[in-house]
Amino acid sequence: QRVNNTVWRFREDEAQSTMERILPEAAQAGIEKLIEFAYSFEPYFAPTVVLVPSFIKEAVVSLSESTGQDVETLEYLLGMIMCYPLGMIMLSLPHGKVKHLFSFILGAFLLQFTIGIQWIHQLISSLAVYVMFLVLPAKTAKTLVPIFMMAYITAGHLHRQYINYLGWDMDFTGPQMVLTMKLYSLAYNLYDGDLINKGKEDRAAKKCADVAVTSLPGIIEFLGYTFCFATVLAGPAYEYKFYANACDGSLLYDKSGKPKGKIPSQVWPTVRPLLCSLACLGIFVVGTGMYPLLDPSDPQNSTPVLITEKMLAKPMYARYGYSWLALFFIRFKYYFAWMNAEGANNIWYAGFEGFDAKGDSKGWEVSNNIDVIQFETAPNLKTLSSAWNKKTANWLAKYVYIRTGGSLFATYGMSAFWHGFYPGYYIFFMSVPIIAFCERMGRKKLTPRFDNGQKWGPYAIVCRVFTSMIVQYMIQPFQLLAFDWAFTNWKNYYFAGHIACIIFYLAVSNMPTPKKKEA
Repeated sequence: QRVNNTVWRFREDEAQSTMERILPEAAQAGIEKLIEFAYSFEPYFAPTVVLVPSFIKEAVVSLSESTGQDVETLEYLLGMIMCYPLGMIMLSLPHGKVKHLFSFILGAFLLQFTIGIQWIHQLISSLAVYVMFLVLPAKTAKTLVPIFMMAYITAGHLHRQYINYLGWDMDFTGPQMVLTMKLYSLAYNLYDGDLINKGKEDRAAKKCADVAVTSLPGIIEFLGYTFCFATVLAGPAYEYKFYANACDGSLLYDKSGKPKGKIPSQVWPTVRPLLCSLACLGIFVVGTGMYPLLDPSDPQNSTPVLITEKMLAKPMYARYGYSWLALFFIRFKYYFAWMNAEGANNIWYAGFEGFDAKGDSKGWEVSNNIDVIQFETAPNLKTLSSAWNKKTANWLAKYVYIRTGGSLFATYGMSAFWHGFYPGYYIFFMSVPIIAFCERMGRKKLTPRFDNGQKWGPYAIVCRVFTSMIVQYMIQPFQLLAFDWAFTNWKNYYFAGHIACIIFYLAVSNMPTPKKKEA
């Protein structure tokens, strides 16, 4: 049976043989017992999948057979597209609890439609956290809630890797990653609100005061946020206050019911990302068909295209060029999901930032999760990182980085844990600081000499080209996942990217530092 028809399913033979090579027999036996214990609850949770009529499932299966697409992919795509008509209904509903209730029920419907019985993980973790908010002081909850949510997603990632090593089947871990950011953030939002109420806000609370929550939301409002249909599948995980303001009307109207400013049309902010997302989907399908990174016939078990004998027989520049194109087209999968979700939020003003003191519109950045042009032409790692998966970057910056005294180790470590435990993730994240060190040295020694301030000047173009080249080299393990695949891939480049960074750093660090120009 498919993964999303059950809470979990035991691993296939290929995954089993992989884990048998990695784990000792005693560890395997213990893990098997834990999984069997978790599976024993399936009969109790199966009756909760009641929101998706059988005829809808049958129609999807029929569509799958006629198009040749797998059912999982179709369900996910249809779930994303359904957010638009649902958003139109959300827009027409009166402000208040009705919107929250609609958001919760339709979010649960989308989860049951896409991952079946595994939707229960979203409900269990949401209710557990709500109880923690009810009984624990805000100061305690802002520590224990993040620990609980990270432990939950960690267990999900480890289970997935154990039963389906290197598999790409959709399961609850994707939506759970979004939920983790939401509840992790909300714990700190409530803590900041508590400090503000007491007049004891610290430096971090002052920085995040605009999203602080001064009282615990009601259970309907809370579930409406955690299950929000427009964000439940692919994010973006923006803070609770943005969601609540869109639902209660305070985003657009003052207490007397008068508009806070000229309410902008949401048509173009909805249509633009929708059209762009569909274009990105087409580019992804065509591009990855021409330049697959993994073996399309069996990506889980067959040797990746990048390290096949046929590919390794080609010159290094040809192999690198192929990998650059393959990774370029893979990114359009993420562009599709994020842009699609952006439009689905904007249609009911959840992505609208509101008005400034003069009554002017601030913009539509709340639901924006990607700046494609900025990312693809980034002149440095900082710009590139800020343009990619913006709401995850926001979560890491506000609720990890500044809460740990600016610890890069804690921030990158949290990001790695949140993604999962494939070796490829950690190989990539451990390599990122190498690029950062080189950039800092270049900014100190080279930028004052060569930068003429022009966005597309010669120096800026060189920076953009080299940023793209080195990042594309470093990020390959993130897609290959397995250590042996990642190591073999880099080895056949002779670790050229790492060596180039070391040579660059040593050479530039020995250059004299330019004197600052006098004002």
